[in-house]
Amino acid sequence: MFSNYLIGLREGLEASLVVCILIAYLVKTGNKHKLGPLWLGVGLAAALSLAFGAGLEFGTSELTFQAQEAIGGSLSIVSVGLVTWMVFWMKRTARHMRAELQDKLDAALAMGTGALVTTAFLAVGREGLETSLFVWRSVHAAGNGAGPLVGVLLGIGSSILLGWLFYRGALKINLSKFFTWTGGMLVVVAAGVLAYGVHDLQEAEFLPGLMNKAFDVTSAVPPDSWYGTLLKGTFNFQPDPTWFQVAVWAAYLVPTLLLFLGVLGRTTAPAAPAAPAKAVSAEAGTSGS
Repeated sequence: MFSNYLIGLREGLEASLVVCILIAYLVKTGNKHKLGPLWLGVGLAAALSLAFGAGLEFGTSELTFQAQEAIGGSLSIVSVGLVTWMVFWMKRTARHMRAELQDKLDAALAMGTGALVTTAFLAVGREGLETSLFVWRSVHAAGNGAGPLVGVLLGIGSSILLGWLFYRGALKINLSKFFTWTGGMLVVVAAGVLAYGVHDLQEAEFLPGLMNKAFDVTSAVPPDSWYGTLLKGTFNFQPDPTWFQVAVWAAYLVPTLLLFLGVLGRTTAPAAPAAPAKAVSAEAGTSGS
């Protein structure tokens, strides 16, 4: 449940920040009357994301087991690729997001209402589609029951509350550090989703090695025990993974996490003195360093 809460919080907060920046800029520039088209674009993006998630869930329910596993495993790999790109992109461009969004909004205001709706739709829709895909795979990887979905909804609810507090100026946070910590944890979650996807492809007979277990600690960590459920819900832990799963998990997690944290590729040249870190609110933008 924690991993799904983290996904909902992290992905939802990005969308919330985008909306807060757009709203704050319209209000500050005297275009408060343009909030209607902006909210229309946000609503359309949310509807598309929900429809996409529903399509993934119900569109595969009538397929054969092998087809479901093949599609699920393939989408796991796609979702991991998207979330990996997203965490690196956010780490690199978060401090410039406010300026980029404001430039796009200026152009949209000059072009008219339709362009404003489209700008809001595209800005939020990308986040929503990524979230729907990754949440769908993560919820399935975490197992059956309402817990994973509840975790996602709580995370999204928390992100909406945080976004509102940012906008009202009631909450300040160093977003650079926040996205670094949550990004690192998402990489760990993504590694588990990737391993789960490999297992799906093995069950679909697209990949070999289904019976070649790396270890089996099912007797020590029963999947239906509270600690087995906790490990599965938090880290997508499987008590009897295959060697292929373990190899793919390690091959993804170790270099990706080291690159994200800046351990790999770090130079020895002296760095210029860093500017003091600034805690930000929505009105100050997203620069958190």
